Amino acid sequence: MADETVKPNRMELMNTKAKTKLAQKGHKLLKQKRDVLIMEFIQILSKAQDVRKELNVRMAEAYASLGEAEAHDGIFKVENAALAVSKAGNVGVTVKSIMGVQVPNVEGKYAAKNAFERGYSVSGTSAKIDESASAFEKCLATTIELARTENALLRLLKEIEKTKRRVNALEYLVMPRLKKQSRYISMRLDEMERETFFTLKTIKKKMDRKES
Repeated sequence: MADETVKPNRMELMNTKAKTKLAQKGHKLLKQKRDVLIMEFIQILSKAQDVRKELNVRMAEAYASLGEAEAHDGIFKVENAALAVSKAGNVGVTVKSIMGVQVPNVEGKYAAKNAFERGYSVSGTSAKIDESASAFEKCLATTIELARTENALLRLLKEIEKTKRRVNALEYLVMPRLKKQSRYISMRLDEMERETFFTLKTIKKKMDRKES
């Protein structure tokens, strides 16, 4: 059925064709953006999987080291040492842009500490506790890296889905509607031209009869 709100005139046809070109351009740009975001997502996903594996290995090593420390020094000494440990360095969140997507970037300064910098009594603990503390410090650095990559993945995934919806809306709704509208206006203009031509021809015949 024809859209009764559409005015079948030359100006409307020009406007509709201009809108179609704009929609096609937007569709192309959004597809390019979607493809770049997907490529970026895949690259970060690969990195996140590697970091996740690394963290699993380090956590296993850290808990094994903790078990050795508890067996050697006793749970009470290990707990006291843990309570005395100074806090880790500040972890901050900045923002970086990937194809216009604001991605949180988790940052944390990590530097390996020696036994004298951790806060617990060196004379009252053994090397086993030092080794366990060092193992968990390495886990912290890897955890920060994993948080950075997984946060980026979540933001990119949301933007990919949003961009895909826009691409589909242009491709399956907006562009077909505009093309259909252009065809309708062109068809109506042709009909109007034929009607005008027929009317003028009829008038001319009548005038010719009168003159004869």
